[in-house]
Amino acid sequence: MLAAALPVTPLSRLDFRAAVDILIIAALIYFLLKLLRGTRAVQMLIALALLFVFYRGAQWARLEMVEWLLTTMLPYVAIALIILFQPEIRRALSRVGRNLSLMNFASRNPKGTYDDIIMAAEYFSHNRIGALIVVERQAGLRTYIESGIPLDAKLSYDLLLSIFRPGSPLHDGAVIIEGSRVAAAGCFLPLSLNTMISKQLGTRHRAAIGITEDSDCLVVLTSEETGSISVASGGSIETNLSPDDLSDRLREMISRRRTAMVLPAAISSSRTPVRR
Repeated sequence: MLAAALPVTPLSRLDFRAAVDILIIAALIYFLLKLLRGTRAVQMLIALALLFVFYRGAQWARLEMVEWLLTTMLPYVAIALIILFQPEIRRALSRVGRNLSLMNFASRNPKGTYDDIIMAAEYFSHNRIGALIVVERQAGLRTYIESGIPLDAKLSYDLLLSIFRPGSPLHDGAVIIEGSRVAAAGCFLPLSLNTMISKQLGTRHRAAIGITEDSDCLVVLTSEETGSISVASGGSIETNLSPDDLSDRLREMISRRRTAMVLPAAISSSRTPVRR
């Protein structure tokens, strides 16, 4: 009778199934916060939280008109959230798809592919020629390939020099490489909207960061103004690399998968990613 008189605590109902349920919800919340941290979506979430507090305050104060207005707007909030958080939702789904993929990055990008890219980047750097080379990894880049001029040509050092030669019709835009072939040239890439990017970076660098925020590709670029070699991956960028440094970075990508997405901060003479 004494046990029956004692109140039932929430912990007394905690079993293995409930613990798994809590862990799954905690993991989803952690993943969501990690995805949104450092993005403009954080300000939107704060605004939504304030709107909810305002709604609860209207209920407490019995402001019938305000409560009716907020209740009427509630069905449209879900549609507004999808529109406002579209970049974050797309990025999250893309990351989940890449993690579930069983394709091997090394098999699609043989080591010989990088030799041509490294030699071309060294030539562009010495002659201060701007270049933007995107190497497809596990996530497909068909949308961006269709924005350029289709080539479907075997990748070679001479081909890259011909494409980015000043005055060439294909000089502007990016080259996208699929495996050991150049899929297209003169492609348009999305610019990064990250406000933490240094003002020293131009459109070419922002495009390199932008495409790596939406996919797991690898981007090699050279600056037309300074001739510096940079490599972007996973939303981060390394600048002022030597050809040997570039070779090391590219070959590291063969033996390991893409790391967690990070955001770039002010760019110095070395790697400067800031993790979200």
